[in-house]
Amino acid sequence: MLDQFLSQLTVVDIFNTGVFLAFAICYVYQFFYIFTVLTKKPPKQEAKQNHRYAVMISARNEIAVIGDLIHSIRMQNYPQELIDIFVIADNCTDDPARVAREAGATDVFERFDKEFIGKGYALDFGYRRIQELYSQNGYEAYFVFDADNVLDGNYFREMNKVFDGGAIASTSYRNSKNYGSNWISAGYAVWFLREAKYLSQARLTLNTSCAISGTGFFISADVLARHGGWKWHLLTEDIEFSAQTITEGGRIAYCPTAMLYDEQPVTFKDSWNQRFRWAKGFYQVFAHYAWGLLKGIFTNKKGARFACYDMLMTIAPAMLLTIITIGFNGTIAVLALLGYISAGSMLMSALSCMFFCLFNYCLFMFILGALTTFTEWDNIHSTPKKKIGYLFTFPFFMLTYIPIALVALVKKAKWKPISHTISVDVEKMSKANQK
Repeated sequence: MLDQFLSQLTVVDIFNTGVFLAFAICYVYQFFYIFTVLTKKPPKQEAKQNHRYAVMISARNEIAVIGDLIHSIRMQNYPQELIDIFVIADNCTDDPARVAREAGATDVFERFDKEFIGKGYALDFGYRRIQELYSQNGYEAYFVFDADNVLDGNYFREMNKVFDGGAIASTSYRNSKNYGSNWISAGYAVWFLREAKYLSQARLTLNTSCAISGTGFFISADVLARHGGWKWHLLTEDIEFSAQTITEGGRIAYCPTAMLYDEQPVTFKDSWNQRFRWAKGFYQVFAHYAWGLLKGIFTNKKGARFACYDMLMTIAPAMLLTIITIGFNGTIAVLALLGYISAGSMLMSALSCMFFCLFNYCLFMFILGALTTFTEWDNIHSTPKKKIGYLFTFPFFMLTYIPIALVALVKKAKWKPISHTISVDVEKMSKANQK
């Protein structure tokens, strides 16, 4: 009976089954992540002492929002004499130095470089300037934020617990300050909430390594000193740092009680440009670090091997698998319709696979978005109507990654500024979070 069944399978069936099995085998562990988060609480830490930190903020024409971030740092439930704030005004045409200093920044470093463009280069410039002018202050770790962020009032107190516990780097809970702007900002917000809750928290609970994600993290001074500064300059410098750290056997921590609010794009053009750069950056990181991570699965210390596998799956171009599947089946369908292939069963197999591939992708994203929305309901600052409504747009937001991933394969990416103009009441947001 098995032989008869196998004989009825077409080339299309075999290909599609193989792709499905490969994808399922590679990523089934993330369902265990969800189970872990829903059944276990993350470990708690307490700090024995307060440590001294430098904050690096890379800003580019963001005077409308940078004051909110600095104000939220200056109102922290943490000794202010242990926090120095440094702004790197990167190729700015406005006046960030004045705004940043008035808001309470320790110093502002202006950088004008049209050749080496990107956040990684700006952070390295800022780090070197801090070493030149403030090395006597003895900073133990460096925090990195984007100018559009704002922090919960207990952010530094909670992150200090993680650093005091021995972490060499740690990311934090990434929330959104403009979830309710439209379906685009809500799509970003749900994805980052899902990343914090069902990836980072699971990794923390299981004592494996997390990954830093864009903004809201610290790196110990020892790590930066060992590397001679911020030496990660690919388009996604955060993922590059994470991949290299994990390859070397290091562990990146996570603090679920340190909440950061991030401003998300509200136009599809800005969203396309940003996610296109991310997609291109992931390809770059995969090209540079996939082999090292693969070797690490077998050669790293026992506790660090799974982290290499997890990171390899994170940077692997899984979206290309979807594109290849749709492309293959689409080609078969066209050839069958044009008469080049006579097998009707192959046509039906190709068409049904294309439909179910897209349908199942959207269904999975809807379930993932719904799970995230309902478990993080109280942390989402928006109306119940919008929270429910954007559940149905989230799958389509994620679906737009397919053309982005495809274009990123063939088109060169450049840094393009994203407009950030949404100012928020820091005290009001912090009180809402505490409530």
